[in-house]
Amino acid sequence: NFTIQQLREIMNKRNNLRNTCVIAHVDHGKSTLMASLFSEAGIIVGTKAEATRLTDIRDDEQQRCITIKSTCVSLCYELKNKVRRPAEENAFLINLVDSPGHIDFSSEVTAALRISDGALVVVDSVEGVCVQTETVLRQALNESIKPVLMVNKMDRQILELQLDPDECFQSFWKIIETVNAIIAT
Repeated sequence: NFTIQQLREIMNKRNNLRNTCVIAHVDHGKSTLMASLFSEAGIIVGTKAEATRLTDIRDDEQQRCITIKSTCVSLCYELKNKVRRPAEENAFLINLVDSPGHIDFSSEVTAALRISDGALVVVDSVEGVCVQTETVLRQALNESIKPVLMVNKMDRQILELQLDPDECFQSFWKIIETVNAIIAT
């Protein structure tokens, strides 16, 4: 855990700040991913992570179970001795922005991307790259944001579709190829 003083010190080290926007098609798991990250960081108890929509703070977001307004949460991360850096530079402040996935709120995604250094592109492993995935990915590229792909809900491949390992691999490969094609054009 970090103290407020330690957080302020990290904020003064621009090289140790990361602003990352989480983008995806609606219902591909952005807010659930955020809750899992909060759980891993010790912000919430792991058993409550899936049921908790911490970044959907408005009543209408809670009722509709969708993100309408982008919400930022700061997480601290400290590198262990695996990387050779001065000890005082091993602490990072990661500002994660949970953005809406519904097309009606794309202006929120644009605003979130404009304050970000990178984008975590979340894609549902069964639904694949959808129209809004492509839209928000292109928005990120237009803002010169570096995307990182995260294939989510991988358990659905086995539990729902009952795919064998080769079929799962082909499905994941198709998602990666589709995202790479969008980036290349």
